[in-house]
Amino acid sequence: MELEGRRIAITGGTSGIGRRIVDRLAPRAEVVVVARPGPSADALRADHPGVEILVADLSRPAEVDAAGAALARRDDVDGLIHCAAVQRTAHVADADPATIRPEIEVNLTALCVLAGHLLPGMRRRGGFVHGVNSGLGLVPKTGSAVYCATKGGMNLYLQALENQSRGSSVQVMQAFLPLVDTSMSAGRGRAKMDPDAAAAAIVDGIERGIAAHDIGRVRILRALARIAPSAARRIMRADA
Repeated sequence: MELEGRRIAITGGTSGIGRRIVDRLAPRAEVVVVARPGPSADALRADHPGVEILVADLSRPAEVDAAGAALARRDDVDGLIHCAAVQRTAHVADADPATIRPEIEVNLTALCVLAGHLLPGMRRRGGFVHGVNSGLGLVPKTGSAVYCATKGGMNLYLQALENQSRGSSVQVMQAFLPLVDTSMSAGRGRAKMDPDAAAAAIVDGIERGIAAHDIGRVRILRALARIAPSAARRIMRADA
């Protein structure tokens, strides 16, 4: 997938891995970042004046729908990268139920809605849909059950979308990441992947058209889940 000169919409592009992806794409592509206003968006605009910011809070369904409709009306978006994610509900029994729905909206529903708006145009012109996933979309850990569910849902959604897109000019891809050193993972885990390295691997996978791109230690996790699924579950169960 040639990215030079393409118009690419990305969620989660103002911070973390998404910001690193924008840093890599902005010099060569026309980037539209779907994000809330705030200091991170202002910093992005200052560093990359050519990047367009489409204001939307992904936890609010009406705003996601409006953003998707606005992108579809332009009829020039060649790619969608869904990188936005939040992890708020560690142990469901102890959580505020109000955190559950926004976590699902941001991590999974926004991808489904935005892709639904953009796919008709992409099927005419060509394009791609990419989800930034996690090894937790393959094997869940003990903590963050809702987050794991959204990542597992993304995995199945994109597999189904890939099936639906066969024979068309739309590519459907996802990248499965190990634990990456971002604000979301602060205070937990060891041997975290550098976010710049994660972004580089994601962009490389899109350019190579890899449908299911296992990055770093996820390759081991997938192999173990295939060969000895009970062992994989036991290892991940220890991660609270």
